[in-house]
Amino acid sequence: MGTYTITVLPGDGIGPEVIEQAVRVLHTIGERYQHTFQMHHGLVGIAAIQAEGQAISDATMELCQGSDAVLFGAVGGIAGYEGSKTQVRPENALLRLRKELELFANLRPVRPFKALLNASTIKPEVLAGTDLLVVRELTGGLYFGKPGEIRETPQGREAVDTMFYTEHEIDRIVRAAFDLSRNRRKKVTSVDKANILNTSRLWRQVAERVAGEYPDVEIDHLLVDTCSMQLVRHPTAFDVIVTENTFGDILTDEAAMLAGSMGMLPSASLGTRQTAHGLFGMYEPIHGSAPDIAGQGKANPIAAILTVAMMLRYSFGLHREADVIEAAVEQVIEAGYRTEDLKEAGKPVVGTQEMGRLIVDALS
Repeated sequence: MGTYTITVLPGDGIGPEVIEQAVRVLHTIGERYQHTFQMHHGLVGIAAIQAEGQAISDATMELCQGSDAVLFGAVGGIAGYEGSKTQVRPENALLRLRKELELFANLRPVRPFKALLNASTIKPEVLAGTDLLVVRELTGGLYFGKPGEIRETPQGREAVDTMFYTEHEIDRIVRAAFDLSRNRRKKVTSVDKANILNTSRLWRQVAERVAGEYPDVEIDHLLVDTCSMQLVRHPTAFDVIVTENTFGDILTDEAAMLAGSMGMLPSASLGTRQTAHGLFGMYEPIHGSAPDIAGQGKANPIAAILTVAMMLRYSFGLHREADVIEAAVEQVIEAGYRTEDLKEAGKPVVGTQEMGRLIVDALS
């Protein structure tokens, strides 16, 4: 029994639809286990730009700072969108949240359900037994390096992005990966591009130094292009993958195909700040706003629901409740129910709300 404060930021596209189902699951868990989840809702992304002139307001940031965790939907993805008051991009909200909340570690688990092995384009015998965790550095690299701009020159326009990392930033994310691996199969794969990039050479040097403090954990190094191939060739070889921001973004979208759909993968973004209940974090499905299906009731809410399970586990220490959510999702999948993205011959296809209801019923 406890009281937990959550800032809910549904955002754009399918964000509100899937977060609605995640909140239903939270309420059900609260009733079953006598927890109180106090939820404060805020605007983010396009809705925030239209109403407040910025992708996320200072007031909403204060709500997040005062919460035990943040539940986030999705932002952006709408082609040609321009803010009505400023020329800010909706995605700026996500970058600001990560930077100001100091959420440097993004955790993305990939464990395909047995009943969905045929949903992937990869052979079931290759997928079977896959259980990996990608730990992505979240506040450095190309997404935050300066300068980053498009500029006019006498010869025409030119663009620059800067990949920048400090030894401290690399050390803390690699250390987080090793700590997580100690509770898993004790193997860390550090992914870089050390044959080309100076940032990757520093990354590998720091990873080797940190590995020396974890003699019980195996480490290996892969170039990012090799890793992308091995993820689909031999996914069961991986335990914990740790990598920088851009590589992690790309590799985890690829890894979503191991689970059959991006609609199946949750994520947690963690830092070092402690609350009365545990480690503060922001939790979001990885699939983005998917504007092509927004408002049609087709979106898969499972990633958002599994994201809630991660919140209960990492920020609130409610491991039993997290396990119950994951078991309920698996029960519904085993029963044959599928959303549009997982469509399979002979299996009933259900919409967003119906999938949410089925999972809530399984919890009850």
